[in-house]
Amino acid sequence: MKKGLVVESGFVFEEETSLTVSKTSLFFAGDGFTVYDPKGELVFRVDSYGPDIRDKDELVLMDPHGRCLLTVRRKRPSLHQRWEGFLGERSDGQKPIFSVRRSSIIGRSSVTVEVYGNTGEEYQIEGSFGQRCCTIFNAGKETVAEIKRKVDASTNVVLGKDVFSLCLKPGFDGAFAMGLVLVLDQINGDDYFANDGGAEVVPTSMDE
Repeated sequence: MKKGLVVESGFVFEEETSLTVSKTSLFFAGDGFTVYDPKGELVFRVDSYGPDIRDKDELVLMDPHGRCLLTVRRKRPSLHQRWEGFLGERSDGQKPIFSVRRSSIIGRSSVTVEVYGNTGEEYQIEGSFGQRCCTIFNAGKETVAEIKRKVDASTNVVLGKDVFSLCLKPGFDGAFAMGLVLVLDQINGDDYFANDGGAEVVPTSMDE
């Protein structure tokens, strides 16, 4: 298996690619995410149904046609928040393909990702997902993906935190990266949205 390939080779891009991630309604059935490629075509979607909080303990990443690619599930009991990823639609007895655990450092979004089956393959996520500013590093401390605030190129305005960019380096599995986004979203919760004033103007001298 190639390094960086965890879920499916069809979502490993040969060139650096920036996906647009849109978080849908926070309050109604069908909450979730939609993810688009640079051409505006749907790549991934995530739906959750109903207001039951237990639904949030297991999320399924699907392709545009509704095929289940990956299931992320909160591991209980766990001292620190720990999630596991399963290939396809999880079934009882199925072994996870990776695990995600938050460090014990209060106030810092430091997260360790361990991929099973690939000896020594480990990733570190640093930064603030709540502020949509964090980086995924491989074991060699090389950047493999970044989560950034999205800027509207025509108006030079930073969009709200419910729309952001997932930037993938060549050879890194986009489906795996999006699975990590789902876990980060659950770990951080929606507290950051309470103080979000919406769009912010970026100085024209600032790089996009």
